[in-house]
Amino acid sequence: MAFSSIDDLERQLLETGYLPDRGLATALFLSVRLDKPLLLEGEPGVGKTEAAKAIARVLGARVIRLQCYEGLDVQHAVYEWNYSRQLLHIRAAQEGQVDEQELFGPEFLIRRPLLEALESEEPVVLLIDEIDRADDEFEAFLLEILSDFTITIPEIGTIHAKRKPTVILTSNRTRELHDALKRRCMFHWIGHPGLEREIEIVKLRVPGVPERLAEQVATFVSRLRDIDLAKPPGVAETIDWASALVELGKDELDPETVEATLGSLLKYHEDFENVKKSALADLVMDVVKSGLQT
Repeated sequence: MAFSSIDDLERQLLETGYLPDRGLATALFLSVRLDKPLLLEGEPGVGKTEAAKAIARVLGARVIRLQCYEGLDVQHAVYEWNYSRQLLHIRAAQEGQVDEQELFGPEFLIRRPLLEALESEEPVVLLIDEIDRADDEFEAFLLEILSDFTITIPEIGTIHAKRKPTVILTSNRTRELHDALKRRCMFHWIGHPGLEREIEIVKLRVPGVPERLAEQVATFVSRLRDIDLAKPPGVAETIDWASALVELGKDELDPETVEATLGSLLKYHEDFENVKKSALADLVMDVVKSGLQT
């Protein structure tokens, strides 16, 4: 086992550049120890996908990622038949170049993420990203995999995992997931971090960021989340913005630079307008003067 305790896991996650809270570290620890899928829910940009990548680094495992979307089906998520290879084999068999053999065997499969993860003999973290974007039918299909770590292919039979992958599912909660799926998973909600923790995340993830700038960036983003926005900035946007400011050679905020770089934080025109109506310059100067006060 790559870690012996929750404290040990927290330390190793920190060494990979990921700063979890105690609850998330506990959920990851138990998920790995109990071979239980973990469902991470939260607003976009709070670090759900990064948590899966971080635990993979700790485990020395490869990440196999299935990005979910509306209309996702078995052909794109599990397997499809290599029809071109099957046709070539038929022609070769007709010409006597090869022996006839079963055309629906494992050698003619194109393995997609779910099947690839189950057949891997090496450590794998299976990341099923944004499961809430997939249809109800696909969510129901996942139940066999999450319960028994098996996949049934009608022409071949049931394929069992050679080595159980660590399974992380993420959801932005654009829709409610069904109870049947939730019962098969452990659950943890990832919210926006507190101010002190977000400052530490910025310092950890943005090399060379001045401490004063890290404090101001985290404070400003925290204030933005109090404004009525279509999409409040997540931790990912905080890191992107801090990186942009460091690239510009800034060591503290000023109204002109903040307005010019708001595109690192906000992704909707309406949010730009709402922020400007909130007296952007006054907000920036208040943050600069207040330091760590919220």
